[in-house]
Parts: sequence; structure tokens; C-alpha cells
Amino acid sequence: MSSATGNAVPAAAPTGGPAHRREAPRAAAVPLALVKRFLTAREGSIIVVTVLLTVYFSVTVSAFFTGGNFQNLLQYFTWLAILAAGEVFLMINGEIDLSIGGVYLFAPYLYYELANGHVPLLPAVLITFVACTAIGLVNGLITMIVGISSFITTLGTLFTLEGFTLIISHAEQVTAPGSQLAASATSNSLSTFASVFGAGTYSELIWALAVVVILAVALARTRWGLHTIAVGSNRNAAAEAGVNVRLNLIRNFVVCSTCAGLVGILESVRTSSISPDPSSANSVLLLAIASAVIGGTLLAGGTGTVIGALIGALFLGILQDGLAIKGVNADYLNFYLGLAILFAMLVNVYLGRVRRMSGHG
Repeated sequence: MSSATGNAVPAAAPTGGPAHRREAPRAAAVPLALVKRFLTAREGSIIVVTVLLTVYFSVTVSAFFTGGNFQNLLQYFTWLAILAAGEVFLMINGEIDLSIGGVYLFAPYLYYELANGHVPLLPAVLITFVACTAIGLVNGLITMIVGISSFITTLGTLFTLEGFTLIISHAEQVTAPGSQLAASATSNSLSTFASVFGAGTYSELIWALAVVVILAVALARTRWGLHTIAVGSNRNAAAEAGVNVRLNLIRNFVVCSTCAGLVGILESVRTSSISPDPSSANSVLLLAIASAVIGGTLLAGGTGTVIGALIGALFLGILQDGLAIKGVNADYLNFYLGLAILFAMLVNVYLGRVRRMSGHG
């Protein structure tokens, strides 16, 4: 009996003691694991950088964290998020569309000509969208059927559209149809069309969120998105698996071009003017690509995130808005913008390596 009792006591001690001591490290490891998982997510790094940038401007500029400035911030990033979301699909394919700057410039003038030709506003917008879709279709066909690099194809389309816009506009700024105030019995207010298509305080934000949500769901939950990632990862393997590579790429060119046309309409109605400025169009396309890249989409293709493109656009919007409020000299804006993009990309690359080493992608 004594030997049995002696055996029982030592057996209980090692079983209970170490188990109790291991509980605390496990509990402490859970938050650390969640933090690591967040930071190694594709959107994690740019979210952290964006939050830090917001905190910086909130502390250094008293007028930054206000409701009025939030409305100003919308005009810096909402349209950019739409452009970047469309560009993500092509970049995942390992392609790029530089013609979005030309489409952005051309679409409002086509809409203007149609509206001045007595076409009702909404049909004029729809016809403009069809034309933008056709531009994307042509880009896709030239790239996939003829075999010309998408960089060269869309660069040619960019210059063609910018030149054509200058020709039809005679390089003159015009007023966007439908953006004028509608007279009412008591006061002047925005027309319903203007409120929906860009002039309303939050209309561009609603459009941006709608486009981002639709494209994010399409990328993550549909066969279209699965095929897009497969084509970007390995075209030959995707084709052997039964994916129609040409159709997938052409469809993504169409989406990208249509998003650019939408942004052109929204911005022209918001500002009430249409200006044939190729330099602004070129700046728009570069910012869209930058938003997608710093949001976690690889230029080499194979992976990307629409939500990351939205955060990337928000990062660039906060940066431009904050610098404007601080009264930074216009000569320094691009300098600071470039440094910020490089910093964001360095963080992305570093965390990307951490992600690969940890087995998260």
C-alpha cells in the first residue's frame, strides 16, 4: 500500500504542475499571434502606415481631424480608389493599363458632346460607359490577339485619347452638363443627377465603396476572381486547367477602362468643369498605379487586393490633404509624396518577406 501511495504522489505532481505553468504563455501568445497575423496580411502594413500618418497630422494640424476636413479629404481619395480597384485586376494578371489617364480625360468630353447634342443626361452617361468599355475591349484584343505588350498598347491608347480629346475640345475648358444648380421655389439646390453623379457631398464615396465591395467580392468569391489569380500566377498552367486566359484578360481590360470612364464623369460633375489637361491625366494614372502597388498588389502579377488599393488611395489622399492644410509649398508636394510612397513600399516589401518566411504567402 505504501508503495502504491508513493507512486501516486509523484505521478500527480508532474501532470498538474507543468500544465498550470504552460497556461500563461499560451494566453499571452494569442494576442501576439493576432498582431503578427495582422501585420503579415497584405493590407496590414499600409493600414499601419495610414494610421500613423493620420495620427501625425491630427497632432500637428488642429484643423485636420474635423468634419469639414473629412469632406475635403473625400475629393482626394474616393475617385482614386475606383481607378486603383480596376487596375488591381489587370496587375494581378501581370499586365498594366496606362490608358486609364486618357479614358479619364476623354470620357467627360464625349459625355459633353452627347449632352449638347440633345441626348438626355442619363443616356449620355450610359453611351459614354459603352464607349469606355469599347476602349478596354480594343486594348485587350490588341494585347491578347495581336500579342503586343500591354504597356505599349495602353501607352499608345493613352496618347491617342489625349490627342483626340485636345482636338475635339479645341483645348478649351467647358462646363459639365447636369452639374448646374436646379432652381426650386425657395432656393437653389443640386439636381438629382448632379447629386448622384459626383456633386453630392458623399456621392463619390458611395460610388467608391460600391465599386470596391463589388470588385473585392468578385476577386475573392467568384470564378472570375479565381481565374484572374490563376492566370497571373501561371498562364500555361491556368490554360491547361481549362481557364480561358484571353477572355479573362480582355474582361479585366474592360473593367479597368470602365472604372476610368466612371471617374471622369464623377469628377467633371463634382467640379462643374471639364478641362483637357493631359498632365493631370498622366498624374491620375500614376497615382492609381501607386495606390494599387502600395496597397499590396504586385506588379509581377499573381496576387493583389482590392481593399488594399482602397487603403492605398486613402493613404495618398491623407498625405495630400495633410500637406495642403499644413501649407506646404507646392514645389515640395511631389517631393514629400515620392518619399512617402517609397517608405510605404519599403514597409510592404519587408513585411512581404516576413509573410513568406512565416508561410502566409
